[in-house]
Amino acid sequence: MDAALPATLLEQYARFSLYNSPYPAHDGGCAVDLYPGTLENGRTHVAPSPVTGTVLETETVRAPPKPYATDHDHLILLECVAPAPLAGLVARVLHVEPAVEAGDRVERGDSLGRLVRAGFFAPWVDNHLHVGFRRPDQHLHRASGSLALELGVDVQPLAWDGTGTVVATGETYAVLDSPPHPRPGEQFVGLRAEWRSSDRGDADGRVGDRTGTGGVGVLDGGLSHYDGGGIHTGGRSERVAESVVVLNDDRLGVVGPDGRTIGWDDVVVTANDEPITGLSTFCARDGDFGAKLICPDHALAVGDDVCVRVRPRQ
Repeated sequence: MDAALPATLLEQYARFSLYNSPYPAHDGGCAVDLYPGTLENGRTHVAPSPVTGTVLETETVRAPPKPYATDHDHLILLECVAPAPLAGLVARVLHVEPAVEAGDRVERGDSLGRLVRAGFFAPWVDNHLHVGFRRPDQHLHRASGSLALELGVDVQPLAWDGTGTVVATGETYAVLDSPPHPRPGEQFVGLRAEWRSSDRGDADGRVGDRTGTGGVGVLDGGLSHYDGGGIHTGGRSERVAESVVVLNDDRLGVVGPDGRTIGWDDVVVTANDEPITGLSTFCARDGDFGAKLICPDHALAVGDDVCVRVRPRQ
């Protein structure tokens, strides 16, 4: 890992994810999406700065055309002074219409401007800041090339049996009431998954016979509507490399050599035995946390009971 995300940075935000994105900038956990929704209502347009520093540059960039989003985005480059682990690096911030300009000094938590919904977003993604860090001698404008990120907070894995009741819906998603956050606002949580150094599964992808070592971690990423995801294991990455990742005995994929990036198997997520687009996983500290099903044009309604499974694609 090359850059640490300390607690003082992450705890400004309601949610974060290193992997829940289809864009190469997140490959290997080299960028973080920070969701600053308030703990009261989960939504805000304000973009609090993740760092203290000086604005080096702002730039407007093109974004893919989408009917629900703008066709442009903005890049803000910040020379970091604090938090200490990031001092001397340059922060790259996207998805914020800047209210700052080159030469401005900003403190951590100051507003950088207004969050924008750009064409880089999938329709089910909430507004957020995309942030990566680079050394000053690196190319600062290229989309990929940011340093790999290490979490400076512990994320509590929440056990989930795959069931729940729908408590919120949108055109492209449904949110379940489970697993509930045990202490909203006090710490980050995420969906618990197991990693196993080896396994033997049946034809349905169930992993019932395990061998070798194993442990638990927190899932991060879009299963499997994005190519891969990650697992946060609290600094045990050297033991997790090449392990199989399992959710409720359903095999999800294999961890790569870095000990946290997952390549999903060819699987499909189902809700009540019907295929859906996927399962969105992330780290959160807000009270609205619950399993988020990605299911455009779904027929789910508030109050529906749901059972989620992950099966090999036929």
